Amino acid sequence: MRKTWLGEEIVAWCNGGGEICVAEAFCPHLGSDLGPDAGGRVRSGRLVCPFHGFEYDVSGQCVATPYAPPPKSARLKVFRTCEVLGLVFAWRGSGGRAPQWDLPAPRHGGSDWSAMEFWSVRFAGHPQETTENAVDLGHLRYVHGYGSVKRVGSVSVEGAWLKSCFDFRRTRSIAGLKCFEYDVSAVTHVHGLGYSFVEVQERSIGMETRLWVLAAPVDGKLIELTLVSQVRHLVRPRHPIYGMRFLPLRLRTRIMNGIIMAAQKRDVMQDVVIWERKRYRRRPALCASDGEIGRYRRYCEQFYPEAQAIHRRREERLAFRA
Repeated sequence: MRKTWLGEEIVAWCNGGGEICVAEAFCPHLGSDLGPDAGGRVRSGRLVCPFHGFEYDVSGQCVATPYAPPPKSARLKVFRTCEVLGLVFAWRGSGGRAPQWDLPAPRHGGSDWSAMEFWSVRFAGHPQETTENAVDLGHLRYVHGYGSVKRVGSVSVEGAWLKSCFDFRRTRSIAGLKCFEYDVSAVTHVHGLGYSFVEVQERSIGMETRLWVLAAPVDGKLIELTLVSQVRHLVRPRHPIYGMRFLPLRLRTRIMNGIIMAAQKRDVMQDVVIWERKRYRRRPALCASDGEIGRYRRYCEQFYPEAQAIHRRREERLAFRA
């Protein structure tokens, strides 16, 4: 796979042992593009350059050429990766900074979950703006029409981890007629500016779902927002859910996952209209119900090197005065 990510052209591939490599997309030999559209391919777990056949293992090192010993200097720039339930994430730190935190795996995994469903969209925006939805409960009512939205506890912050919990109700309509109301409890785990993992409990049906909302900058203007959803197998649903009680378990769960993804896509596209056109306000005129937005923005400051430098200088001045 090849894509533009955080202003860099990258390729990703997997060797026969399940190890993943995310690396720069250009061969250090003579600069050939290593992506599949340019002829790059994976052979025996190695990425092969289409220009001269240099082969790279998942460490990024050139380990073979067709006609001479591989030069030790031929090495790809690689990015640190981690895997969460089959999802692959890569770290790119400002100025080459090493990873500052790890992404935890969900508490519940295993075969009792549906297959993951994916959907992506690109638009002009910023990951901090999209992730701010995790604490912006007001927009859930006004933009998406959620009912009975209420905060559960308060937003908590522990280093790079922000946790936001809230309840809401949502009406499901067919042909304009109300047919069902979801009673939902959501717990959102935010790590950094572009990773949100949402655990959802639907109480009327007794359904457990989880959603990843992943925002990655592309080129300094566009971001790519990816949704990933899963539903836990609906063994004994508390509600007929439109006659699906009589369907096979896996089919029933897959259909529900599709319904949930369709609703999430609709919500995102409602937000995209606003995200693409809004202007960031460094000092927003917040009202009493917007209190958690201020805390979220203070949480985000740790991810900007310039903000960190200002904070260090402030601490140094205070220490000097003391």
